[in-house]
Amino acid sequence: MKIQSKICDYKDNEKEICKIRFKVFVDEQNVPEELEIDGLDDEAKHVLAFIDGQAIGTGRILNDGHIGRVAVLKGFRSMGIGKLIMLDLISWAKEAQVQKLWLSSQWHAHSFYLDLGFICEGKIYKEAGIDHIRMYREFSNDI
Repeated sequence: MKIQSKICDYKDNEKEICKIRFKVFVDEQNVPEELEIDGLDDEAKHVLAFIDGQAIGTGRILNDGHIGRVAVLKGFRSMGIGKLIMLDLISWAKEAQVQKLWLSSQWHAHSFYLDLGFICEGKIYKEAGIDHIRMYREFSNDI
């Protein structure tokens, strides 16, 4: 089994990106389709992760350091795919000299981001009916 990932643009990979996000967010988590499609994909950098050439995970980062839409298809979770996606996004941000990363983590996943150096900020809030917490990571703190 060969696991790979790549930084990519939305327009060239829209079909694979949307397929993964719709399965995870719309179908599994009942996020309304109009919230999933927010009009920001064209200005974001995306990561696609593959196993043996099949797209199985994605995530994106906006120029302001906002990471979001991190999703891995159900049958491929707990294999390190999400971490691989996040490390690619973090690496891209460092190269682009983004100083601070931030994200809105689903509460059940916040420890995943803590392990990647993110810090919780504020209180738990609802987004699309799911508990979330804002998290951030500053590169000035990296050694």
